Amino acid sequence: MLLKKQTVWLLTMLSLVVVLSVYYMTSPDQQKNELATTEEQKQATDSGQEEVTTETEGEIVSSVASDEVFEGLRLKLDEERSKMKEELRDIMASTDLPADQRSEAYDQIEELDQVAQKEAVLETLIVAMGYDDALVRADGEKVRITVKSNEPSASAANDIIQVVKDELGQMQAVAVEFQPDK
Repeated sequence: MLLKKQTVWLLTMLSLVVVLSVYYMTSPDQQKNELATTEEQKQATDSGQEEVTTETEGEIVSSVASDEVFEGLRLKLDEERSKMKEELRDIMASTDLPADQRSEAYDQIEELDQVAQKEAVLETLIVAMGYDDALVRADGEKVRITVKSNEPSASAANDIIQVVKDELGQMQAVAVEFQPDK
């Protein structure tokens, strides 16, 4: 029985589609990892000149992060977190490790992302309180805040601590440091 060329071509294409669909269904999900890497690179480039706009009681507060010391500390913190995430991604990609260790690595990556988001929110809230710039570093149960201000006061530190406790919860040890404007 002879098959026409068109029929052979159609069967070849259908088999190719089936093979590719099986391959994509069973292969590890690389798209999410690539998307996360792209987002991290974008965040790293965006942190160089960050503009924050917040509306409070009808007035708009706009701040451009310009202090080189704060930017250097932010960049260092981002690099450390990126290295940690890369190590955790390597653990997740390893097929030699049990599933619970890989799941734990994924949970740690998610926790790092959540901490970074909370730090950004806190920095925005503190800048909205009228300070020139703020740097928030959360490390476990400790939160260190450096605020750029010429007028350090206990009441201002208490206000900042209250904002942190409202955002993160009562179980945090908060330290506030004021750095004078230059």
